[in-house]
Amino acid sequence: MTAPGILLGLGLGGFVDGIVLHQILQWHHMLSSEGSYPKTTVAGLEANTLADGLFHASTWILAAVGVWLLWRAARTHASIGPGRVLAGWMLFGWGLFNVAEGLVDHHLLGIHHVREGADQTAWDLGFLALGAVLLIAGWLLTRDREGHVARERVLERDHVREDGGAALSHDDAGRSEVVRAPDAER
Repeated sequence: MTAPGILLGLGLGGFVDGIVLHQILQWHHMLSSEGSYPKTTVAGLEANTLADGLFHASTWILAAVGVWLLWRAARTHASIGPGRVLAGWMLFGWGLFNVAEGLVDHHLLGIHHVREGADQTAWDLGFLALGAVLLIAGWLLTRDREGHVARERVLERDHVREDGGAALSHDDAGRSEVVRAPDAER
């Protein structure tokens, strides 16, 4: 569930940024600090709205690919891992989005800041700090009791009981447990 979770986190993190910061709070747009496209002019607002739309489209694609990978994994085998692992990878992806977007757009390119004005550096650093917290929290959720990355418990179709009852699952470390098989309609 690593790739689907990270892609979903990247996409959903982008949605939160775009919807909350760009649209609801209107603190910034994609190009609002770039200089050539001031959000105070119609032409500048049009360019920023287009850039915001392209940004939203790219985060939608990330989320859609994450959903597709998750769906494909569910169709090809029954992943019987804890839901916290998927949630952890999603938080990790969201944190990765914040750190990458914060470093590239806010600091390296300077095309926009979280909240422009006198305290913009503090807001930008807070955004990076939130990203780091999400990365760490997500990583911790993906760990098992022994501190290792939690493994998915997989039932291949050949090992699923026809009546949909319980079956024995083995993980990569050789541990076994009784798990409920997925719905027979796969």
